[in-house]
Amino acid sequence: MSGPVEPAVEVRDVHRVFSTNRGAVTALEAASLSVAPGEFVSLIGPSGCGKSTLLRLIADLDEPTSGTISVFGRTARQARKEQAYGIAFQQAGLLPWRSVRANIELPLQLHGAAAPARGRRVDELLDMVGLAEFADSFPDQLSGGMQQRVAIARSLAESPRLLLMDEPFGALDEMTRERMQNELVRICADTGAAVVFVTHSIPEAVFLSDRVFVMSARPGRIKDVLPIRLGAAEERGENLREETAFYAAITAVRESLHGTGVATLRGVETR
Repeated sequence: MSGPVEPAVEVRDVHRVFSTNRGAVTALEAASLSVAPGEFVSLIGPSGCGKSTLLRLIADLDEPTSGTISVFGRTARQARKEQAYGIAFQQAGLLPWRSVRANIELPLQLHGAAAPARGRRVDELLDMVGLAEFADSFPDQLSGGMQQRVAIARSLAESPRLLLMDEPFGALDEMTRERMQNELVRICADTGAAVVFVTHSIPEAVFLSDRVFVMSARPGRIKDVLPIRLGAAEERGENLREETAFYAAITAVRESLHGTGVATLRGVETR
């Protein structure tokens, strides 16, 4: 008989207080959440509510004032040292003097992977993100969407079981953004990675997520957790955006976000 499944991410009663010239500012207050292996969750809330702060705490790019964070049962610091997660930001952050191939293989190179293994892994990732023919191109020769695909491939280089993504499509035009959402759904289905995704876009959160965590204005708290029952990742295609259930989920998230009523999804009360 197998035991309980260990969460990909466990955040318990986390506070983050910053010291400023004007005094203490509480960015997060009693934030708690759990993400299952292979689950896609989005964090959404008003600007300044602590979404990115929470993601940075999970990534060990910052430390909580109090509370605990674990990643696959390890501390956030241990998880970072063991490369247990990949991370992608709004800006692709590619090195302009390195080719697409060289950018993707950088994490493998830094951690001492042998050249033949690096080559095989990069070839897999180039195929996965549809950029094999651009392997020898440089970042300034690519569109914004293509650059983000390179950044996602790089974040997957070491086969992490967790992806942390901070508005990776925020700077893209709407058509490119939707194509990238489709790509990300496919990639997540292929890899089985859990994802914590920060976004300001309600339709984006609904299209991508298994659950949406709605945060309050600062100090940031998780005020609602809404399940998105729109089918498994491999079932989410272009036509989903035209379905009634998709619009109903958007309405439920919007109502929760703006406090205009009790959020419901397919008639099931979520709070």
